[in-house]
Amino acid sequence: MVKPDSDQARPNSYHRTRGRTGSYCASTSRLETVTEPGVKLVAIRLEDKQQIVSEVNQAANSALSAVLADYRGVAVGDLTELRKTARENKVYLRVVRNTLLKRAVAGTEFECIQEVLIGPTILAFSQEDPGAAARVLKDFAKENDNFEIKALSVGGKLLEASQIDVLAKLPTHDQALSILMSVLLAPVTKLARTLNEVPSKVTRAVAAVRDQKQEAA
Repeated sequence: MVKPDSDQARPNSYHRTRGRTGSYCASTSRLETVTEPGVKLVAIRLEDKQQIVSEVNQAANSALSAVLADYRGVAVGDLTELRKTARENKVYLRVVRNTLLKRAVAGTEFECIQEVLIGPTILAFSQEDPGAAARVLKDFAKENDNFEIKALSVGGKLLEASQIDVLAKLPTHDQALSILMSVLLAPVTKLARTLNEVPSKVTRAVAAVRDQKQEAA
C-alpha cells in the first residue's frame, strides 16, 4: 500500500498536499507527491518522520526483495491503480523521502539501495513472493512510459534495473511450495514404485524356477 509522504523534488522538509478540495490535509502528514494545480507546501513533523522510518524499517526486515522506481510524470489515477494492484499481490508500496529511506534501511539487508537513492523514489517490498514487487512494477512500467525502474535488491545484493525480468520470473509462494513438494516426494515415489515392483519380480522368479523343474522332470 502506498502512503505518499514525501516529495524529493522539494527542498528541506516540505511536501505537497492537496488544497481545500483535496483528500489530504497538513495535520495528517499523509501527503500527496504529485504535480497538479492547487497544491501547497507543509512541513513534516519530527514524530511523523520517526513513524515513517520505523514503519519502513519494519517492512524491510520482513521483506524478501525490493524494487525502486522514479514515478515523476505518472498520473494520480494511475498511481492509485498501482496501489490497488500492490495490495492485491501482498506488495508493500510507498513513496518515501530519500533521507528517511536511507535511515529506514540502515542495518537491514536492503542497506545497499542507499547508493541509488537519487530523485523521487517509490519503494516496493515483496512481502510473501520474492518476485511479486518486480512483477507488479514491471507490468506498471509497460503501461506508463514515465515510470522508470531504478534498481532492485534481493539477498543483500543490489541489482541493475535491467535485471528485473530475472527477479520477476522467480516462482510465487505456491509455485515454490509445489516445486519443494515435488523434490521431497520424488524419493518417496520412487521407493513406492520399487516396492510395488518387488512382488511381481518375485512372482516371475518363482515361475521361472517352477518351469525349470518341470522341464527337468
